[in-house]
Amino acid sequence: MKLSLGISPCPNDTYIFDAMLHGKIDTEGLEFTTRLEDVETLNHMALEGSLDISKVSYGVVFQLISFYRILEAGSALGKGVGPLFVSKTIGHEKEIDPSKITVALPGINTTAHLLFSLAYPEIKNKTFVPFHVIEDMVINGEVDAGVIIHENRFTYRQKGLNKLSDLGDVWEKRTGAPIPLGGILVRRSFDLELATKINRVINRSLAFANDHALALPAFVTENAKEMNEEVMRNHISLYVNEFSLALGEDGRLAVLELIKASASLNQKELPEGLSIFL
Repeated sequence: MKLSLGISPCPNDTYIFDAMLHGKIDTEGLEFTTRLEDVETLNHMALEGSLDISKVSYGVVFQLISFYRILEAGSALGKGVGPLFVSKTIGHEKEIDPSKITVALPGINTTAHLLFSLAYPEIKNKTFVPFHVIEDMVINGEVDAGVIIHENRFTYRQKGLNKLSDLGDVWEKRTGAPIPLGGILVRRSFDLELATKINRVINRSLAFANDHALALPAFVTENAKEMNEEVMRNHISLYVNEFSLALGEDGRLAVLELIKASASLNQKELPEGLSIFL
């Protein structure tokens, strides 16, 4: 059976999915047509219903749960993994003028935007661009500040940027829960047997990666925006953890909390009577 799969080219995703996409494990008869896209592009593709399985931002899941379920495997959750709010010209958070500051963010549907909106509801002058251009936009003065994710967490200091705040800190202090950044969705129209098989294959793929972690596969190194191996390994160790193997009760509770916050911020009601998770 062939299924469409959307993941990002970031090291955490390519690390998790490499084995199942390149014949290294038993996929139980499943084959995958893969799209590698920026997560905001994946968010839009899921909203259009064009993917069978997709990585998405947890910030957009409240719009998708009528059509997709959240799988246990493949998520990015954790503490200390939140997006960073950075600037070149503003040295401290207290210097921010909410009415004047311009901020670049990685997509209107991203968890980064949700966390920023919760932390700075008064800041309205926002520009939404692909995540990998934000650092340069801040450096070049195209915006006053930006919200960075992924590899840029490891490079902003050496490029002369100041951290104004860690947006994850706001979430963690408010909830005490890990930050749900992104998860893997599967079509709700698939029966539970197929959805469970897909989840099992993703879990097996990650377990294989962990067992062979001494050498990064070409799928990781060839697709990373930042080609420094240390940065790639730091990225993987930050975003791939026990929640990536299985959300578990703590992970599901954190995801549900964020979905409710996202729906509330957008003044929407969650559909009743739907099981959100597999």
